[in-house]
Amino acid sequence: MNALADPAMKAFAGTPLSDAAEWDAYVAAHPQATPFHSRAWCEAITRATGHRCHLVTARDARGGLTGLLPLHHIRSPLFGQALVGSGFAVGGGILADDRAVAATLASGAAEMARALGVPSVELRGGPLPEGEGWMRDEGVYAGFARDLAGDDDAELLAIPRKQRAEVRKARASALTVTIGRDDAERDDHYRVYATSVRNLGTPVFPKSLFDAVLDAFGEGADILTVRDGGRPIASVLSLYWRGVVMPYWGGGLADARRLRANELMYFALMSHARARQCIAFDFGRSKVGTGPCYYKKNWGFEPQPLAYARWLAPGRRARDTNPNSAKYRMQVDLWKRLPLWAANRIGPLIARGLG
Repeated sequence: MNALADPAMKAFAGTPLSDAAEWDAYVAAHPQATPFHSRAWCEAITRATGHRCHLVTARDARGGLTGLLPLHHIRSPLFGQALVGSGFAVGGGILADDRAVAATLASGAAEMARALGVPSVELRGGPLPEGEGWMRDEGVYAGFARDLAGDDDAELLAIPRKQRAEVRKARASALTVTIGRDDAERDDHYRVYATSVRNLGTPVFPKSLFDAVLDAFGEGADILTVRDGGRPIASVLSLYWRGVVMPYWGGGLADARRLRANELMYFALMSHARARQCIAFDFGRSKVGTGPCYYKKNWGFEPQPLAYARWLAPGRRARDTNPNSAKYRMQVDLWKRLPLWAANRIGPLIARGLG
């Protein structure tokens, strides 16, 4: 019997050693693997949020691994349930040797959702499935990535003129930059990030999520913080993956824009990443037509359309976690006015369910 016709499905809170080694080896060898396929990411999400991870795998007739799909079972009283590949990620999805294996994994994901009584599966990368119950989400997000230049001078020239002038002013200012992973850096980053997302009307993720990712990735993740007289005003937690730096969770206080702290932060990160032998800068995804989208274009990054896939059980509706949705407009406006202590207390309970 062809083993591909019967994908294996496993759930874990802690992965058996044999599975761990096999998972790590497959991701390490696959050219399309992202950090969000890695066991480090998936176990960090489970550890920080409690969302169980289900691993769908496919094997050849000899039992060799030919594909995998990690799915976090996101549960929320506000947003409902979904199997998400991968939780809290901007990528992930199916990782397979070929299209036939990818189709098998997609069928396994839908089968798992039916078995668990979960109404939808959300895939944020990889080959997109087709067939019964599957649909594409297109035109919402764009990705931004480009190669790093050879040195700081060349990097400046790669930035469009108007933004280049802002970067030069930021570099000439009295702002300073620190880079690290210790408790003090983590506390400063979370304080800045939590304030930033509260000001945008968005619940903040639990600090345990950032700690878990930093711990899981080790030297493959760090925090860069811009300071004004020692006070942190902008900060970003970045991942490093196969020569690519990914500024992943970042934000700034109200003073950051006036002081051009974000300009210094991202340019300093480019320089830091180059020193780490990175060759590319992945600015992440943004919703098309939003301020962050235009900001990244101002840096000389060209938007690349992103398409995601979603499976829905018959008669069910997709969950809505978009903070720009009209249904959340009143809540967003209210959230912006919350005291920071209250937003930081309540926010993680809500944000855990976004996935």
